[in-house]
Amino acid sequence: MRRIADVRAKPGNSRSKVSRGEPFEQIAAQVLRALRGKRSQRAFARRLGYRANPITDWEHGRRFPTAVETLRAAHVIGVNVTRAFSEFHAAPPPPCSAGRFAVAPWLSAIRGTTPIAHVAARAGCSRFAMARWLSACAQPRLPDFFRCVDACTDRLPDLVAALVPIEAVPSLLARYRAMRAARRVAFDAPWTEAVLRVLEIQAYRARRTHDDDFVAQRLGIPVEVVSAALQHLEAAAVIRLDNRLWRQDRPLTVDTRGAPGDLSELLRHWNAIGHDRIAKRHPSDFFAYNVMSCSLADYERIRDLLRRTFREIQSIVAASEPSERVALLNLQLLEFD
Repeated sequence: MRRIADVRAKPGNSRSKVSRGEPFEQIAAQVLRALRGKRSQRAFARRLGYRANPITDWEHGRRFPTAVETLRAAHVIGVNVTRAFSEFHAAPPPPCSAGRFAVAPWLSAIRGTTPIAHVAARAGCSRFAMARWLSACAQPRLPDFFRCVDACTDRLPDLVAALVPIEAVPSLLARYRAMRAARRVAFDAPWTEAVLRVLEIQAYRARRTHDDDFVAQRLGIPVEVVSAALQHLEAAAVIRLDNRLWRQDRPLTVDTRGAPGDLSELLRHWNAIGHDRIAKRHPSDFFAYNVMSCSLADYERIRDLLRRTFREIQSIVAASEPSERVALLNLQLLEFD
């Protein structure tokens, strides 16, 4: 599963890691325990309005609440669920009514146009079950909701960390820390994102051995830049050498919620690449502009359309097989007044 970058939490293209066999039931039990915090199980059950005590079964993995019920519980104890989802993904957060969050429209939004069968295969569930969850005909249990999120984003640790202290979820802690370490790589060496994309394409995978020159020629950059990018990626444990070719071990994710200055430099880099390309454009390149005036209402419609278009492109890229082309997409909308 590959992705293109987003201006909020920017995942790089990456093969889905759902097949790694994450213990989603164990993760769910640990999240539920973290939500309870220092309360007793009985007190937590009363706080949620239960006459009986289902908490013991939840935390021992004997049965699980739905994702909707879990988010209600988080809301009841004071977790800002809407903010957590907004920080995690650019898609509108799950709509809330009387403390109940509708997860189906949110899951559909992060799935985009990726075929249900593809998402189901990555999540390790049936297409029938996935279709029912996405259409709200059935509510996914918490472990199944986590499977869906990881299948669509490969960033489950980020969502969990936005809801509960990640240290309380040891099953995800190592992955979360590795993702955080990898997030600095693109800021420190911007070309790492493009180099990593070249390592995914069929033309590279078909080679007998790695050659920095091959990558440099595909991207039109000096060999020294490629060598430095590979060193950064290896140091962050994003790639490893396997049978004389570099292979991706974990996604390269760019967290843009951090220092604004870092993001500004990254945006300048990729916009500069586009600017330089205008003078030596390829036949397949697309450049266009429109200096316009419009109503405030229509301007907001245009902004919303660009956001939805970007998310749609992300979904297309996420489901795209095989990997054959490496490309750069820049979108800009600037107000003069």
